[in-house]
Amino acid sequence: MIFRFFEPKEVICQLCGSMSVEISEFLGICGDCIREDPSSSLPYIKMAHKKARIPYGLPAEPPKTSGGIQCNFCSNQCSLGEGEIGYCGIRKNENGRFTRVGTEEYALFHAYLDPHVTNCCAAWFCPAGTGQGYPKYAYREGPEHGYSNLAVFFYGCNFSCLFCQNASHKEFPNRLMSVDDFIKPIKQEISCICFFGGSPEPQLPFALKASKRALELKKNKLRICWEWNGCGNPSFVRKAAQLSLETGGNIKFDLKAATHSLSLALSGVDNTQAFENFKMIATEFYDKRPDVPVLMASTLLVPGYVTTVEVEKIANFIAEINPDIPYSLLAFYPAFKMMDLSPTSQAHASRCYQVAKKYLNRVNVGNLHILGIRAQNELL
Repeated sequence: MIFRFFEPKEVICQLCGSMSVEISEFLGICGDCIREDPSSSLPYIKMAHKKARIPYGLPAEPPKTSGGIQCNFCSNQCSLGEGEIGYCGIRKNENGRFTRVGTEEYALFHAYLDPHVTNCCAAWFCPAGTGQGYPKYAYREGPEHGYSNLAVFFYGCNFSCLFCQNASHKEFPNRLMSVDDFIKPIKQEISCICFFGGSPEPQLPFALKASKRALELKKNKLRICWEWNGCGNPSFVRKAAQLSLETGGNIKFDLKAATHSLSLALSGVDNTQAFENFKMIATEFYDKRPDVPVLMASTLLVPGYVTTVEVEKIANFIAEINPDIPYSLLAFYPAFKMMDLSPTSQAHASRCYQVAKKYLNRVNVGNLHILGIRAQNELL
């Protein structure tokens, strides 16, 4: 059973005048207008993200100051003038130099143990959830009960999702954490590390070094996994993929939308680099370990916005690379600035599942508790 603490109301689209409970009042425009009339939608999109970010002291758009210091950690390619902060909030130009975080030695994060089997979106096929890859990559022939994932939550993000499920990443702690701090909890019962947040992209140099130190410390099986928006610097992304390949880990791309204007509306920035990085990893790494997939994609089914239109485009994109790559459709629950939308309905999830299955061999629906069902086959 799903408990709701609000009653969704009909909202008028400020562009076409249509009314629906699947229009976010904060955004003010419907999904169809965003897709079909990007130029008219843009002012509403920019205003929504400005309202969402300014209270946190974050720039409304990626800074592009002429003559500023260039940051190349992600696809936003911020150029920071004196005193300016990057879109992610992690890097700042002080006296012509980057300060705050963004080095191999220090990061803003917190970490905790998440006993297996976790709610990881790859649990339906990964070694921790199924024992796939035993004994090389998994400790058990089935689910790794008795072991844990070290969940590493990074503060800061190169996206600005209006539906963010982890918006606490915008509230930066005062204490920087070192690589030594990171490796302290690495013990025998930890079988994998998953970097998420926010998103790891703004702090990938730290994550890469910390992962290598953890692997040196724990000589036996330790899978390195990533859950990200995918818009990191390709050179860092490739290094991360190599670590996952070697350790039995998985890289989880959250492909939020295929339509450019919808990505801007939901996440504040263009996500073209995510699709390019996904294709790069699939092409260079997937066939080296197809029995224990090194790569997957997920998409959050935001009512009224991420519909079968987006799912079909994403599924087709993945299928053109390799139809065996796993794809997970995740049920949405109201969060952050989209609290007025309803959770994903069973009908919405079922339609998207059927569309994705036309293209892909391995499709899963996650967050079934939000749909009020126990098993995926109840959708069929």
